[in-house]
Amino acid sequence: MTNPKTPQAKCVMVLGTTSGAGKSWLTTALCRYYARQGLKVVPFKAQNMSNNARVVAGAGAQAGGEIGSAQYFQSLAACAVPEVRMNPLLLKPEHDTHSQVVLMGQVDEALSKMAWRGRSASVWPVIAQALDELIAENDVVVIEGAGSPAEINLSACDIVNMRVALHADAACLLVTDIDRGGAFAHLYGTWALLPEAERALIKGYVLNKFRGDASLLAPAPEMLAQLTGVPTVATLPMWWQHGLPEEDGVFDDRSTLKGAVMLTVAVIAYPRISNLDEFQPLKNVPGVRLQWVRSPSELAGLAMTDWIILPGSKNTSGDLAWLRQQGLDAAIAHHAGQGGAVLGICGGLQMLGEALIDPHGVEHTYLSNAPGLGLLPLVTVFEADKTVQHTQACFDIGMAAAEVNNPWAALAGVQVAGYEIHHGQTQQHPAMAQSGDVARVVMPGGLAWQNGAGNVLGLYLHGLFEDPAALQALFGERLAGPVPTLDSVFEGLADYIDQHFEPGVLNGLIGR
Repeated sequence: MTNPKTPQAKCVMVLGTTSGAGKSWLTTALCRYYARQGLKVVPFKAQNMSNNARVVAGAGAQAGGEIGSAQYFQSLAACAVPEVRMNPLLLKPEHDTHSQVVLMGQVDEALSKMAWRGRSASVWPVIAQALDELIAENDVVVIEGAGSPAEINLSACDIVNMRVALHADAACLLVTDIDRGGAFAHLYGTWALLPEAERALIKGYVLNKFRGDASLLAPAPEMLAQLTGVPTVATLPMWWQHGLPEEDGVFDDRSTLKGAVMLTVAVIAYPRISNLDEFQPLKNVPGVRLQWVRSPSELAGLAMTDWIILPGSKNTSGDLAWLRQQGLDAAIAHHAGQGGAVLGICGGLQMLGEALIDPHGVEHTYLSNAPGLGLLPLVTVFEADKTVQHTQACFDIGMAAAEVNNPWAALAGVQVAGYEIHHGQTQQHPAMAQSGDVARVVMPGGLAWQNGAGNVLGLYLHGLFEDPAALQALFGERLAGPVPTLDSVFEGLADYIDQHFEPGVLNGLIGR
């Protein structure tokens, strides 16, 4: 007896003429658009290159693993449980010519050492299986491409763009950033460089980030349709504050703050910054200005009540060396010495200590030992095994900190939920501890540490500012109302594309 035919999801794919064209947010919007029609929807991106990662459900016996943050948010938009099949291959850049390879959520050292072009044959069967399983289990799979599908130097080893589109028989949208200029040339050039079978999958062009009178675009969309047979199905106005986090190290430095600045949060933007998406909620807090910092001059105007944050890093020792080259180490030390608030998260915590020791060469640096900033009496040893897990913990800052008006006193007794992704293991510096110079453990298991004065705090837990309890504790008096939720952001994205796409196009992509 044969089994009935396995249901096959309809696949919609978002391609871009360039990086930064708007693929990620449009994919997220499509996930929510289709999900709120009662369909079972999941996102998929075969390969993502990003140091922004989240901990999600693993595959098989694996308890958990990593995927790119964009696919994590897309999954939430789709009302699905995030899991590793949604982003089977994640490349986390450590240097300009080296990336840590994460396959199905787990670090793969053999693939990390393999030549970049040689990986395709090894990873494609895994990618295809993950995609096939998602197609079999769902109604709609919304797929995101990477870069441009017309990168002809890479087409022979493509595993993320048109090879995926052909495998899934996906209805493809090609999006371009019209604000850059040359949008119609980008669209036509991309289409023209594709083989005929791949061109046939492109069902519509999307003009993103448009400013001005849309009627002035004529007759270009009509001419493009005559040349290619593909219509322009949407012109999306520029939207600065859609609410999704920044991705892939692309910073929005525009000041969108309304009203008086009560607090400046200066985040050090080193080259291998990771998990920068966790700071997005700070943009929604009234009176808080989020500032990305790359030089001491940008810290010069900080008040003692302002914060300096050292975020996560995919190469802690390398980013620490960069920080010193910029002279930021002295500026941070001065701020801390005057009693200013300093927060280190994951790699930032490791930098705050006295020493970093890398006996296994985890960070692929010629230095096996490096001095830290010396703001916490800690030492970090990088282990071969990686900690990847969800964590809940309570701050044990204590009343003494509150009595001296400690900047982090509001977190005392607050339980927060977040995630850990790190090789380093941190402990008290033995020699300094013997002399009485110890850091206070303010979370169980060495998850968070504080200096004696209390103004310097380091923690391994990512996601502090995404936790409602932490936000309420830190900014409760400033919050005029509830901070916008991710769900409200997803709904806004779906409403946006529903308003600006030509009628019937989005449903037509899935045959409805």
